[in-house]
Amino acid sequence: MEYMSIPPLGQKVSRIGLGTWAMGGSLWGETDEAESVRTIHEALLSGITFIDTAPGYGFGLSEKVIGKALKLYGKRDDIVIATKFGLNLNDPMNVFRDSRRQAILQELETSLRNLQVDYIDLYQVHWPDPHTPQEETAALLKELLDQGKIRAIGVSNYSIDEINAFRKVAPIHAIQHPFNIFEREAEETILAYCKKEKIASLGYSSLCRGLLTGTLTEDFEFEDLRKNFDPKFRKPYFSQYLICVGRLEQWVKDKYNKTLVALAVRWSLDKGVNVALWGARRPDELKPIQEVMGWKLSQDDFKEIDQIIAETIHDPIGLEFMSPPHRQT
Repeated sequence: MEYMSIPPLGQKVSRIGLGTWAMGGSLWGETDEAESVRTIHEALLSGITFIDTAPGYGFGLSEKVIGKALKLYGKRDDIVIATKFGLNLNDPMNVFRDSRRQAILQELETSLRNLQVDYIDLYQVHWPDPHTPQEETAALLKELLDQGKIRAIGVSNYSIDEINAFRKVAPIHAIQHPFNIFEREAEETILAYCKKEKIASLGYSSLCRGLLTGTLTEDFEFEDLRKNFDPKFRKPYFSQYLICVGRLEQWVKDKYNKTLVALAVRWSLDKGVNVALWGARRPDELKPIQEVMGWKLSQDDFKEIDQIIAETIHDPIGLEFMSPPHRQT
Protein backbone atom coordinates (compact mmCIF):
# COMPACT_ATOMS: atom_id res chain seq x y z
CA MET A 1 0.00 0.00 0.00
CA GLU A 2 1.10 3.56 -0.69
CA TYR A 3 0.53 6.18 2.02
CA MET A 4 0.44 9.96 2.31
CA SER A 5 -0.43 12.49 5.00
CA ILE A 6 -3.26 14.96 5.45
CA PRO A 7 -2.20 17.63 7.94
CA PRO A 8 -3.36 18.03 10.67
CA LEU A 9 -4.20 14.29 10.89
CA GLY A 10 -1.54 12.26 12.62
CA GLN A 11 -2.30 8.89 11.05
CA LYS A 12 -0.81 7.72 7.79
CA VAL A 13 -3.45 7.85 5.08
CA SER A 14 -3.66 5.05 2.52
CA ARG A 15 -3.76 6.23 -1.09
CA ILE A 16 -6.67 3.86 -1.64
CA GLY A 17 -9.70 4.66 0.48
CA LEU A 18 -12.74 2.48 1.02
CA GLY A 19 -15.92 4.02 -0.38
CA THR A 20 -19.07 2.86 1.41
CA TRP A 21 -21.98 4.38 -0.52
CA ALA A 22 -23.27 0.99 -1.68
CA MET A 23 -23.12 -0.39 1.88
CA GLY A 24 -25.97 1.94 2.72
CA GLY A 25 -28.29 0.21 0.29
CA SER A 26 -30.97 2.73 -0.69
CA LEU A 27 -30.10 3.75 -4.27
CA TRP A 28 -27.88 0.68 -4.54
CA GLY A 29 -30.51 -1.93 -3.68
CA GLU A 30 -30.40 -4.41 -0.83
CA THR A 31 -27.33 -4.64 1.36
CA ASP A 32 -26.01 -7.30 3.75
CA GLU A 33 -24.69 -5.90 7.04
CA ALA A 34 -22.52 -8.92 7.90
CA GLU A 35 -21.01 -8.89 4.40
CA SER A 36 -20.33 -5.17 4.69
CA VAL A 37 -18.55 -5.66 8.02
CA ARG A 38 -16.38 -8.38 6.46
CA THR A 39 -15.59 -6.05 3.58
CA ILE A 40 -14.47 -3.28 5.94
CA HIS A 41 -12.27 -5.72 7.83
CA GLU A 42 -10.78 -7.00 4.56
CA ALA A 43 -10.00 -3.43 3.52
CA LEU A 44 -8.24 -2.73 6.82
CA LEU A 45 -6.25 -5.95 6.64
CA SER A 46 -5.13 -5.04 3.11
CA GLY A 47 -3.57 -1.81 4.37
CA ILE A 48 -6.41 0.66 3.82
CA THR A 49 -6.57 3.20 6.64
CA PHE A 50 -9.06 5.66 5.08
CA ILE A 51 -12.83 4.99 5.13
CA ASP A 52 -15.23 7.44 3.50
CA THR A 53 -18.95 7.56 4.30
CA ALA A 54 -21.88 9.96 4.68
CA PRO A 55 -25.28 10.11 6.41
CA GLY A 56 -26.85 10.13 2.96
CA TYR A 57 -25.53 6.64 2.24
CA GLY A 58 -28.63 4.71 3.23
CA PHE A 59 -29.91 7.38 5.64
CA GLY A 60 -27.26 6.56 8.24
CA LEU A 61 -26.95 2.83 7.55
CA SER A 62 -23.45 3.06 6.07
CA GLU A 63 -22.19 4.97 9.12
CA LYS A 64 -23.78 2.45 11.48
CA VAL A 65 -22.19 -0.50 9.69
CA ILE A 66 -18.79 1.19 9.88
CA GLY A 67 -19.32 1.84 13.58
CA LYS A 68 -20.03 -1.85 14.23
CA ALA A 69 -17.10 -2.99 12.09
CA LEU A 70 -14.62 -0.70 13.83
CA LYS A 71 -15.85 -1.72 17.29
CA LEU A 72 -15.08 -5.32 16.38
CA TYR A 73 -11.75 -4.46 14.76
CA GLY A 74 -10.40 -1.96 17.29
CA LYS A 75 -7.35 0.21 16.51
CA ARG A 76 -9.55 3.31 16.18
CA ASP A 77 -6.57 5.68 16.33
CA ASP A 78 -4.99 4.06 13.26
CA ILE A 79 -8.04 4.63 11.06
CA VAL A 80 -9.12 7.84 9.34
CA ILE A 81 -12.91 8.13 9.32
CA ALA A 82 -14.22 10.65 6.81
CA THR A 83 -17.91 11.48 6.84
CA LYS A 84 -20.01 14.34 5.57
CA PHE A 85 -22.91 16.69 6.27
CA GLY A 86 -25.10 19.11 4.38
CA LEU A 87 -28.03 17.03 3.09
CA ASN A 88 -31.40 17.22 4.81
CA LEU A 89 -32.61 13.62 5.11
CA ASN A 90 -35.77 14.12 7.18
CA ASP A 91 -38.00 13.17 4.24
CA PRO A 92 -36.58 10.35 2.07
CA MET A 93 -38.67 11.61 -0.84
CA ASN A 94 -37.38 15.16 -0.51
CA VAL A 95 -33.62 15.20 0.12
CA PHE A 96 -32.03 18.61 -0.35
CA ARG A 97 -28.88 20.56 0.47
CA ASP A 98 -28.90 22.16 3.92
CA SER A 99 -25.84 23.67 5.61
CA ARG A 100 -27.59 25.81 8.20
CA ARG A 101 -25.86 25.88 11.58
CA GLN A 102 -28.43 23.89 13.55
CA ALA A 103 -28.71 21.28 10.80
CA ILE A 104 -24.94 20.73 10.86
CA LEU A 105 -24.80 20.42 14.64
CA GLN A 106 -27.60 17.84 14.62
CA GLU A 107 -25.93 15.88 11.81
CA LEU A 108 -22.62 15.81 13.66
CA GLU A 109 -24.14 14.35 16.82
CA THR A 110 -26.01 11.74 14.78
CA SER A 111 -22.85 10.75 12.90
CA LEU A 112 -20.87 10.43 16.15
CA ARG A 113 -23.55 8.06 17.50
CA ASN A 114 -23.79 6.07 14.28
CA LEU A 115 -20.02 5.65 14.04
CA GLN A 116 -19.65 5.03 17.79
CA VAL A 117 -16.75 7.49 18.04
CA ASP A 118 -15.90 10.63 20.01
CA TYR A 119 -14.55 12.63 17.07
CA ILE A 120 -14.60 12.69 13.27
CA ASP A 121 -11.20 12.67 11.57
CA LEU A 122 -12.30 14.44 8.38
CA TYR A 123 -15.63 16.26 8.28
CA GLN A 124 -16.74 17.25 4.79
CA VAL A 125 -19.50 19.38 3.29
CA HIS A 126 -21.24 16.86 1.03
CA TRP A 127 -22.68 19.40 -1.43
CA PRO A 128 -22.53 23.22 -1.20
CA ASP A 129 -25.75 24.89 -0.07
CA PRO A 130 -26.15 28.03 -2.24
CA HIS A 131 -28.59 29.53 0.29
CA THR A 132 -26.09 29.42 3.16
CA PRO A 133 -23.01 31.66 2.77
CA GLN A 134 -19.80 29.63 2.65
CA GLU A 135 -18.34 31.91 5.30
CA GLU A 136 -21.05 30.82 7.77
CA THR A 137 -20.45 27.14 7.15
CA ALA A 138 -16.69 27.66 7.41
CA ALA A 139 -17.02 29.55 10.71
CA LEU A 140 -18.91 26.66 12.32
CA LEU A 141 -16.44 24.09 10.99
CA LYS A 142 -13.62 26.15 12.48
CA GLU A 143 -15.43 26.08 15.85
CA LEU A 144 -15.81 22.30 15.68
CA LEU A 145 -12.14 21.95 14.74
CA ASP A 146 -11.06 24.10 17.69
CA GLN A 147 -13.31 22.07 20.01
CA GLY A 148 -11.71 18.79 18.89
CA LYS A 149 -15.00 17.30 17.65
CA ILE A 150 -13.46 17.11 14.20
CA ARG A 151 -9.76 16.90 13.32
CA ALA A 152 -9.73 18.14 9.73
CA ILE A 153 -12.08 20.00 7.36
CA GLY A 154 -13.06 18.92 3.87
CA VAL A 155 -15.43 19.95 1.10
CA SER A 156 -16.97 17.86 -1.66
CA ASN A 157 -18.39 18.79 -5.06
CA TYR A 158 -17.31 22.42 -4.64
CA SER A 159 -16.36 24.94 -7.30
CA ILE A 160 -13.13 26.89 -6.96
CA ASP A 161 -15.07 30.08 -6.18
CA GLU A 162 -16.89 28.30 -3.35
CA ILE A 163 -13.61 26.90 -2.07
CA ASN A 164 -11.99 30.33 -2.02
CA ALA A 165 -14.95 31.86 -0.16
CA PHE A 166 -14.78 29.07 2.42
CA ARG A 167 -11.02 29.44 2.91
CA LYS A 168 -11.36 33.11 3.85
CA VAL A 169 -12.71 31.92 7.21
CA ALA A 170 -11.43 28.37 7.80
CA PRO A 171 -8.79 26.04 6.37
CA ILE A 172 -9.64 23.25 3.95
CA HIS A 173 -7.50 20.15 4.41
CA ALA A 174 -9.06 17.93 1.73
CA ILE A 175 -11.25 18.34 -1.34
CA GLN A 176 -13.34 15.44 -2.65
CA HIS A 177 -14.42 15.35 -6.27
CA PRO A 178 -15.45 12.77 -8.90
CA PHE A 179 -12.50 11.46 -10.87
CA ASN A 180 -11.97 8.44 -13.09
CA ILE A 181 -10.90 7.55 -16.61
CA PHE A 182 -14.35 8.47 -17.96
CA GLU A 183 -15.18 11.41 -15.68
CA ARG A 184 -12.14 13.66 -15.53
CA GLU A 185 -13.62 17.17 -15.62
CA ALA A 186 -11.80 17.96 -12.36
CA GLU A 187 -8.32 17.41 -13.81
CA GLU A 188 -7.72 20.96 -15.04
CA THR A 189 -9.75 22.63 -12.30
CA ILE A 190 -10.10 21.11 -8.82
CA LEU A 191 -7.21 18.65 -9.09
CA ALA A 192 -4.88 21.36 -10.43
CA TYR A 193 -6.04 23.67 -7.62
CA CYS A 194 -5.30 21.01 -4.99
CA LYS A 195 -1.79 20.50 -6.34
CA LYS A 196 -1.09 24.24 -6.41
CA GLU A 197 -2.50 24.92 -2.94
CA LYS A 198 -1.12 21.70 -1.41
CA ILE A 199 -4.57 20.46 -0.37
CA ALA A 200 -5.29 16.72 -0.32
CA SER A 201 -7.32 15.54 -3.30
CA LEU A 202 -9.83 12.71 -2.78
CA GLY A 203 -11.16 11.21 -6.00
CA TYR A 204 -14.48 9.39 -5.78
CA SER A 205 -16.07 6.96 -8.26
CA SER A 206 -12.64 5.62 -9.23
CA LEU A 207 -14.34 2.60 -10.84
CA CYS A 208 -17.12 4.71 -12.39
CA ARG A 209 -19.90 2.88 -10.53
CA GLY A 210 -18.69 -0.52 -11.68
CA LEU A 211 -18.17 0.37 -15.33
CA LEU A 212 -14.39 0.04 -14.95
CA THR A 213 -14.50 -3.41 -13.36
CA GLY A 214 -14.91 -5.23 -16.67
CA THR A 215 -17.71 -7.36 -15.23
CA LEU A 216 -20.69 -5.70 -16.94
CA THR A 217 -22.32 -6.88 -20.17
CA GLU A 218 -24.85 -5.22 -22.46
CA ASP A 219 -27.68 -7.45 -21.20
CA PHE A 220 -26.94 -6.75 -17.53
CA GLU A 221 -30.12 -5.95 -15.56
CA PHE A 222 -29.51 -2.99 -13.26
CA GLU A 223 -31.63 -2.70 -10.13
CA ASP A 224 -30.02 0.40 -8.66
CA LEU A 225 -29.38 4.08 -9.46
CA ARG A 226 -27.61 3.16 -12.70
CA LYS A 227 -30.95 2.06 -14.17
CA ASN A 228 -32.71 5.41 -14.01
CA PHE A 229 -30.15 8.07 -13.13
CA ASP A 230 -26.90 7.47 -15.01
CA PRO A 231 -27.20 7.69 -18.82
CA LYS A 232 -23.87 5.86 -19.25
CA PHE A 233 -25.70 2.63 -18.43
CA ARG A 234 -28.49 3.12 -20.97
CA LYS A 235 -28.74 3.00 -24.75
CA PRO A 236 -27.17 4.29 -26.91
CA TYR A 237 -24.26 5.18 -24.62
CA PHE A 238 -23.75 1.92 -22.73
CA SER A 239 -22.53 -0.03 -25.75
CA GLN A 240 -19.92 2.63 -26.52
CA TYR A 241 -18.58 2.50 -22.99
CA LEU A 242 -18.49 -1.30 -22.98
CA ILE A 243 -16.47 -1.35 -26.21
CA CYS A 244 -14.04 1.10 -24.63
CA VAL A 245 -13.84 -0.97 -21.46
CA GLY A 246 -12.98 -4.05 -23.50
CA ARG A 247 -10.22 -2.19 -25.35
CA LEU A 248 -8.75 -0.81 -22.12
CA GLU A 249 -8.89 -4.22 -20.48
CA GLN A 250 -6.95 -5.79 -23.36
CA TRP A 251 -4.45 -2.91 -23.46
CA VAL A 252 -3.46 -3.17 -19.79
CA LYS A 253 -3.31 -6.97 -19.95
CA ASP A 254 -0.99 -6.88 -22.97
CA LYS A 255 1.25 -4.10 -21.68
CA TYR A 256 1.40 -4.69 -17.93
CA ASN A 257 -0.39 -8.00 -17.29
CA LYS A 258 -2.77 -6.15 -14.94
CA THR A 259 -6.54 -6.11 -14.54
CA LEU A 260 -8.83 -3.30 -15.65
CA VAL A 261 -9.61 -2.46 -12.01
CA ALA A 262 -5.90 -2.03 -11.27
CA LEU A 263 -5.58 0.23 -14.32
CA ALA A 264 -8.54 2.38 -13.28
CA VAL A 265 -7.21 3.05 -9.79
CA ARG A 266 -3.57 3.41 -10.93
CA TRP A 267 -4.71 5.96 -13.51
CA SER A 268 -6.33 8.15 -10.84
CA LEU A 269 -3.31 7.93 -8.54
CA ASP A 270 -0.82 8.69 -11.30
CA LYS A 271 -2.89 11.65 -12.47
CA GLY A 272 -2.25 13.15 -9.05
CA VAL A 273 -5.19 12.20 -6.85
CA ASN A 274 -3.88 11.68 -3.33
CA VAL A 275 -6.56 9.17 -2.32
CA ALA A 276 -8.61 7.17 -4.82
CA LEU A 277 -11.88 5.95 -3.31
CA TRP A 278 -12.72 2.33 -4.13
CA GLY A 279 -16.35 1.41 -3.57
CA ALA A 280 -17.05 -2.13 -2.40
CA ARG A 281 -19.57 -4.11 -0.38
CA ARG A 282 -18.13 -7.63 -0.69
CA PRO A 283 -14.62 -8.74 0.38
CA ASP A 284 -13.88 -10.32 -3.01
CA GLU A 285 -14.33 -6.95 -4.71
CA LEU A 286 -11.12 -5.81 -2.99
CA LYS A 287 -8.92 -8.65 -4.25
CA PRO A 288 -7.18 -6.59 -6.98
CA ILE A 289 -5.87 -4.01 -4.48
CA GLN A 290 -2.31 -5.36 -4.46
CA GLU A 291 -2.23 -5.20 -8.27
CA VAL A 292 -2.46 -1.42 -8.05
CA MET A 293 0.87 -1.13 -6.27
CA GLY A 294 4.41 -1.38 -7.59
CA TRP A 295 4.01 0.15 -11.06
CA LYS A 296 3.17 3.47 -12.69
CA LEU A 297 1.69 4.74 -15.93
CA SER A 298 3.87 6.84 -18.24
CA GLN A 299 2.88 9.91 -20.24
CA ASP A 300 2.80 7.72 -23.35
CA ASP A 301 0.41 5.38 -21.53
CA PHE A 302 -1.92 8.27 -20.81
CA LYS A 303 -1.89 9.21 -24.49
CA GLU A 304 -2.66 5.65 -25.57
CA ILE A 305 -5.55 5.44 -23.11
CA ASP A 306 -6.93 8.75 -24.38
CA GLN A 307 -6.68 7.48 -27.94
CA ILE A 308 -8.70 4.37 -27.09
CA ILE A 309 -11.38 6.54 -25.48
CA ALA A 310 -11.50 8.92 -28.47
CA GLU A 311 -11.92 6.00 -30.87
CA THR A 312 -14.74 4.30 -28.95
CA ILE A 313 -16.81 6.87 -27.01
CA HIS A 314 -18.46 9.37 -29.34
CA ASP A 315 -21.08 10.67 -26.90
CA PRO A 316 -19.36 11.11 -23.51
CA ILE A 317 -21.63 11.63 -20.49
CA GLY A 318 -20.73 13.86 -17.56
CA LEU A 319 -21.89 13.83 -13.94
CA GLU A 320 -24.78 16.30 -14.01
CA PHE A 321 -27.25 13.62 -12.92
CA MET A 322 -25.51 13.29 -9.52
CA SER A 323 -26.41 16.70 -8.12
CA PRO A 324 -29.09 16.84 -5.35
CA PRO A 325 -31.62 19.73 -5.37
CA HIS A 326 -31.15 23.00 -3.55
CA ARG A 327 -33.05 23.95 -0.40
CA GLN A 328 -36.23 25.91 -1.04
CA THR A 329 -36.32 29.33 0.62
